[in-house]
Amino acid sequence: MNQPLVFKAPWGTSLKVLTGLSSAILAVIITIGIFLGPHGNLIWITGMIVIPLSMFFIASLFTIRGYLLTLDALLIQRLFWNSRVELSGLQSAKVDTEAMQQSTRIFGNGGLFCFAGKFDNNRLGTYRAFATDPKNSVVLRFTDRKVVVTPESPDAFAAEIMKLANRFLV
Repeated sequence: MNQPLVFKAPWGTSLKVLTGLSSAILAVIITIGIFLGPHGNLIWITGMIVIPLSMFFIASLFTIRGYLLTLDALLIQRLFWNSRVELSGLQSAKVDTEAMQQSTRIFGNGGLFCFAGKFDNNRLGTYRAFATDPKNSVVLRFTDRKVVVTPESPDAFAAEIMKLANRFLV
């Protein structure tokens, strides 16, 4: 592999619905804050305008645009930076369309522009997710952790990342 491989991160129906609903709720709160509140009250302005706008803006920065495979790492492409997952210690990469079902979010974002952070369920235990479409889940099992990603072509992604990981086993 001379060139890094890029896999898109398409949005699934659940992410589209949750992002739409969350955005609508935040828009209603902001609208109420602007038009119905006491304009001179700093607590009102902060709670009804500044905080909801900040939530929307900050969450949008963490949008997952794609997954880039390099010789030694998986880079999760965000809007302005990449989150890095080292490939050393990767034991397996398996497509599992039900991997994220019935998960509890421990810390992170549960559907405003992405599903990202630390999650837990009976199937995987505790894992880290960088997801946009849970139906495209690929479970990456490392010696010390589990990571779930959701690339556009899960089978091709799993095959390619294992080719890279096998370099570390030699």
